[in-house]
Amino acid sequence: MATVDWVRLLLLAAIWGGSFVFLRVVSPALGPIVTADLRVLIAAVALVLYLRAIGLAVHWRRFGRHYLVVGIFNAALPFSFFAFAALHIPASYSAILNATSPLFGALFSALWLHEKITGRKIAGFALGISGVALVTQLGAGGFGAMALWGMAACLGAALCYGVGGTYAKAFAGGANPKAIATASQLLASVLLLPFTPLAPPPGPVTTLVVINMVVFSLSCSGLAFLLYFRLIADIGSTKALTVTFLMPAFTMIWAAIFLGEGVTMQMIAGSVLILCGTGLVVVQKKG
Repeated sequence: MATVDWVRLLLLAAIWGGSFVFLRVVSPALGPIVTADLRVLIAAVALVLYLRAIGLAVHWRRFGRHYLVVGIFNAALPFSFFAFAALHIPASYSAILNATSPLFGALFSALWLHEKITGRKIAGFALGISGVALVTQLGAGGFGAMALWGMAACLGAALCYGVGGTYAKAFAGGANPKAIATASQLLASVLLLPFTPLAPPPGPVTTLVVINMVVFSLSCSGLAFLLYFRLIADIGSTKALTVTFLMPAFTMIWAAIFLGEGVTMQMIAGSVLILCGTGLVVVQKKG
């Protein structure tokens, strides 16, 4: 990986690490479906204006069906799952469970891209999952009966990211990363819209919620997806998904600062294991 790829990966981890903090603020007021739909809709509008400003064509006829698949698995489903999880488990736990995404990405990359799952990658994944297990302590006892459903939703979202990222690399590789980011979220907003009347916002929708929703959408879906699909194009879906190994550390920092969530030594030790695992997966052994 080039230095610029490392910078993109760390910046993306910092931004997406903050997404779980935003969700803890907006999801209780807006509900999971409305939160997910507004997230992609606001980001899509901003990205459409950006593409028009730079004169970039999306090429709907050529890539439209691929944009739709990516929109479902990389936005509509996982965003809804994480918004639901935010109602029941702390932000740090959502980020930690999301760190399983590279495992699913490696599986689908092996199937669709014929990427080898080397011993080095297996060791990296094992370290990453060990870190996840240490942080979560393999239990949801302290968060209520719905916590298990919240954790299951996070794992479902991680599976979706594995499918969506690998699919984009395998079948939409000819599309511009900016076009994928824009079109997939625009289609995701359309797909989620019919479901919003089924889960209206419980409220109250305060000024703080509105501001957080807008900043959340523009940063964690708009800017972040531009970085993410650029990484997929440059380094592949499996390595790009290792951003989820880095996110828990950032989420713990943001959650401690803005939500007052505690940070334990077990969480810190788990994050160290996760970082080491990321290095084994991402860094290629020379020779």
